[in-house]
Amino acid sequence: MGNLTMLLVIRADSHRHMPMYFFLSHLSFLDAFYSSVIVPKLLENLLSKWKTISPLECFTQISLVIFSRAAEACLLSVMAYDWFQAVCHPLLYVVAMNKKVFTGLVGASWTIGMGTGLVNSIRLAQQHFCGPNLVRSFACELPPVLLLTCSDPYVSVASILTTMAVLGLGTLVLLLGSYTRIIMTALGINSAMGQSKIFSTCSSHFLVVTIFYGSGVFRYMTPASGSALEQVLSVQYSVVTRC
Repeated sequence: MGNLTMLLVIRADSHRHMPMYFFLSHLSFLDAFYSSVIVPKLLENLLSKWKTISPLECFTQISLVIFSRAAEACLLSVMAYDWFQAVCHPLLYVVAMNKKVFTGLVGASWTIGMGTGLVNSIRLAQQHFCGPNLVRSFACELPPVLLLTCSDPYVSVASILTTMAVLGLGTLVLLLGSYTRIIMTALGINSAMGQSKIFSTCSSHFLVVTIFYGSGVFRYMTPASGSALEQVLSVQYSVVTRC
């Protein structure tokens, strides 16, 4: 509801149609979409005696989860690049971030997310599952479902690692590069008020990025085991960061 309210406020106010709010509206939609994929089934499982999910529903959930996370990672790096242009090149900002550019960046984020979700979920669906198919997680995600395969998961694992290396590191490098230039520019300003304005403006986005990547690294860079700590990290990554 919070994300949908923010989305409606941005859409209703004509003064909030600049790139920053355009990116924020798509980020809010992705967060609301992700919550809609995970939370309803989570609540159903908590309230029902039989906690089941069909194979089609499971692989669909995996595909949508990967899509939203990949698209959000791209969108967060795009927002950091937008801040970089606004802080480091304020006079050229309107030219550098015109409507064609920022709509293209958002479109690319969605396209990459969709492609990543389809490729990884299709690779996983081609594996052989011989049972018992007990997913030790509150949702269908790649790490716990991979534990159920009876065939060699090499192709799926290679696909996941490639995605993490290319998409994860690529967006992270863009984020770190943008924030490094922003910090250097802010420190070069003599006005304390100017520095405070820059840091206060970027702090909320930096906090979201830290929680998103921090939780993601702990969730996907550790072996899947179904432990209580893994469940906590999964909830942190899947639910808390969407608020």
